[in-house]
Amino acid sequence: LAKFETHNLMLENRNRLHLTGVTDVDSFDETAVVAYTALGELTVTGSALHIQSLNTETGDLTLEGSIVSMIYLDNAPKNSGLFARLFR
Repeated sequence: LAKFETHNLMLENRNRLHLTGVTDVDSFDETAVVAYTALGELTVTGSALHIQSLNTETGDLTLEGSIVSMIYLDNAPKNSGLFARLFR
């Protein structure tokens, strides 16, 4: 179970991203930040990215830089793949 029940994000002018419901940051560099949220893994890509603030106690994360994309990995069970659908 996730530490937080809700997750929100607010993108300002594609250069500042506020996130809530963040449980951990897996990796980060100037081009990508991978964070775990209440709704799954979120990968933020761009350039000149940096973490302005992170508080895992409150679940708040603020990123700055040129943000290009935000991609969530689905938390769906792994049995929903091609073979699972073929052998129902």
